[in-house]
Amino acid sequence: MLKQKPDKFVLGITGSFASGKSTVAKLFAGRQAQIIDADRLAHTCLNSSKGLKEKLVKIFGVKILSRRGVIDRKELGKIVFNDKTRLNKLNRIIHPLIKRVIRKKIADSKKKIVILDAALIIETGLKSWLDKLVVVRAGLKEQLSRAKKKFSFSSKDALSRIQFQSSIREKTRLADFVIDNRGSLKQTKKQVAEIRRKLWKS
Repeated sequence: MLKQKPDKFVLGITGSFASGKSTVAKLFAGRQAQIIDADRLAHTCLNSSKGLKEKLVKIFGVKILSRRGVIDRKELGKIVFNDKTRLNKLNRIIHPLIKRVIRKKIADSKKKIVILDAALIIETGLKSWLDKLVVVRAGLKEQLSRAKKKFSFSSKDALSRIQFQSSIREKTRLADFVIDNRGSLKQTKKQVAEIRRKLWKS
């Protein structure tokens, strides 16, 4: 378990793929909190080490590299999210690295509130690092639409990612708060405001 300073509050935001969790994380953060975006950190970690990149290319092939010679996460995703064994192999390689980076960023943060925006909080055991967990849920139709708009994913690719994550039922069972993101942005903002008042009286 990550030991936090008494004056630092760590809030986790998670949800299924393309549920809108990053938007919700920004709404929670405002000006008083720091957001740690696990997805962005993963992107950086994949290409920060020459040894790691070479290892991944050896395992998954040169087709995971872009024309610029960096790891193309979309191509890598197409491989691992259709093969549970390969996905587990990738996770065993990169999750320990990403967790070390997250741990350091939380410890080094100068803000009293830290928002951890991560899809795999439950799957990777990060929940024990948190003070509270918010799960963002959305309907499949909204998820597929967001995946296409934000990531240019086909419905097939988006579905494979959703299916390889823990079920939303499991996530909500472990949540302290649940945000229903199937409605308008105004409705989501209202839910965030209510939870913020409970957490920080603000």
